[in-house]
Amino acid sequence: MFKVIQKRDGREVSFDEGKVTDAIFEAARAVGGEDRQLAMELSIEVLKLLKNRFNGQKFSVEDVQDAVEKVLIENGHARTAKAYILYRDSRTRLRDAKGELMDAVEEILEETNRENANVSNSPSAKMLQIASAASKKYYLSRLIPEEMSLAHQRGDIHIHDLDFYGKTLTCVQIPLGRLLAEGFDTGHGYIRPPQRPTSATALAAIILQSAQNDMHGGQSFAFFDRDIAPYVEDADEHETYQAMEALIYNLNSMHSRAGAQVPFSSMNVGTETSEGARKVVRSLLLAYEAGLGKGENPIFPNIIFRLQKGINMDQGDPNYDLFQLAIKVASKRLNPTFSFMDSSFNSQWGDQVSYMGCRTRVMANRRGEEITDGRGNLSFTTINLPRVAIRAERNINQFYHYLDKVMDLAIRQLYHRFSVQAKLKVKDMPFIMGQGLYINSPGLRDCDQIEEAIVNGTLSVGFIGLAEALTALVGKHHGQDRSAQQLGQEIVSHMYRRIQDACEEYNLNYTFLATPAEGLSGRFVNKDRKEFGIIPGVTNKEYYTNSFHVPVNFPIGSFEKVAVEGPYHKYCNAGHISYVEMDAPPIHNPEAVEAIIKHMAESDMGYVGVNYPVDFCTGCSTLGVINEDKCPRCGSDAIRRVRRITGYLSTVDRFNDSKIAELNDRVTHTF
Repeated sequence: MFKVIQKRDGREVSFDEGKVTDAIFEAARAVGGEDRQLAMELSIEVLKLLKNRFNGQKFSVEDVQDAVEKVLIENGHARTAKAYILYRDSRTRLRDAKGELMDAVEEILEETNRENANVSNSPSAKMLQIASAASKKYYLSRLIPEEMSLAHQRGDIHIHDLDFYGKTLTCVQIPLGRLLAEGFDTGHGYIRPPQRPTSATALAAIILQSAQNDMHGGQSFAFFDRDIAPYVEDADEHETYQAMEALIYNLNSMHSRAGAQVPFSSMNVGTETSEGARKVVRSLLLAYEAGLGKGENPIFPNIIFRLQKGINMDQGDPNYDLFQLAIKVASKRLNPTFSFMDSSFNSQWGDQVSYMGCRTRVMANRRGEEITDGRGNLSFTTINLPRVAIRAERNINQFYHYLDKVMDLAIRQLYHRFSVQAKLKVKDMPFIMGQGLYINSPGLRDCDQIEEAIVNGTLSVGFIGLAEALTALVGKHHGQDRSAQQLGQEIVSHMYRRIQDACEEYNLNYTFLATPAEGLSGRFVNKDRKEFGIIPGVTNKEYYTNSFHVPVNFPIGSFEKVAVEGPYHKYCNAGHISYVEMDAPPIHNPEAVEAIIKHMAESDMGYVGVNYPVDFCTGCSTLGVINEDKCPRCGSDAIRRVRRITGYLSTVDRFNDSKIAELNDRVTHTF
């Protein structure tokens, strides 16, 4: 009866009436039918309808599908029609996903996306990002429940590292001491324990690289000074320094994830008082201060200096000299950052709490030991707080109603992801699980599922844009108005309590995260601007403000900013960070840096950093603040600009548009 049919892309192909019968029969089978003869009879009715409707004119695939639905319904096959409509919808979504995937591939082939500022533009990175784009489409269209998938696509929530949804976990605090003492296997043979400092740090770099190949997030040594100390006891300062210098060189040049990036590495130090541990910290800080081969600022590792009263906070403490050295290095190189063991939410565990550069913190544990080593975050999902506030239209009760709904959805989505992750086998993470890095993984065999290990990890709900949410609700943010600050604390504490309820309901380690901005802040605001338009103080920038931070363009003093942000740290038990901004490296004013750090400690913060520009001319090795496009000394335009815009450092050339906009808006905080 018909010779051709028009495909969705405009091509004309041969018409096969058998496909109409097949489609009807498959829909019938979906609801229990097995009568192919009836399917053939119904397909004849479809052909008659097409002949009457188009009378020899061209028709499309969609026209045929419309006719099938009409015939099924008019002939009393409503259940079959419903199954056919669902099948048609799923095919449409799959087809759309394929089209979007091809668009993404085209963009990646030109340049890797810059959501992760430390991913290179290499061929390997492009190949991995193409695989990433395909994975995201698969998970959104096939694996994640539709309610949750649509919430992510709308911008109500953001499922972080979506491309790894069912493949692996986020991060881990690596038990370095045990691996060095016992040796380990990276897949091609056993690596024996080291004897000297250089061997120990070389193996530490290999461990970081191997761990990151198994995971999508960062890797951290929770007690680097303690774990390396045994290997420097018989070494002098020079040998120890050489080992730390080699480690820093390795971590800025050794690539992981098939060559896509260097390991996202963090090292916690500062509270061990043995001479070996002190030697490790001293050499590590001095090597970091010296920089890379031409004096460039290292990007990794992120060094986190623990501060604790009686250990290093005050003059007379055994490690006070190391604190002074840490301030000196942080005033030149942006690292180390600082964590406080005496804060109200850390002190109960003594010096056990460690952070990662991105701000992640793992401590309490409903299902096992409350330790840091061998645990990490499993996954996290962020709530678009400004969108909740915009929808509430300044009705606080309505705001909490919407907030509870989206929090419930995020909690359920994290449980769904946990259920998928729990079915992974040891062989899917051969180093992390196979070498026993994770609590309860030693003793598991290759084909064993990893649930009994990962119940010790955390599932984190995060939030972004408290400042914009408050502006949408009451017209001012928490840096401008005391009542807004009070409301902000009430909102964040309410969210924290909901997370505690989730812990009880699921008997898992749900935690609450102060999400870093990254590319997410721009994604959310772009979607909200399209839906709600330009709202002053809310959607009129290219980004939402990092977690509970005061907006970066708001003029405020350092001590006042710390006072505003301090109360939020205790609620964000999955991780938090606060910064102050300076206009230049404070290398000549270490007293001011020490004063602000101690004020941060007194304000009950957990993890902090000091920000300022670090520019380096690769032509003549000039280091400082270079405001011009060219070096004032040699005229070169090859300027390497290092900034901290999340927890980690990165070079500005790898920032996305939202990060660039935030960077340009930053104002310094006066002392």
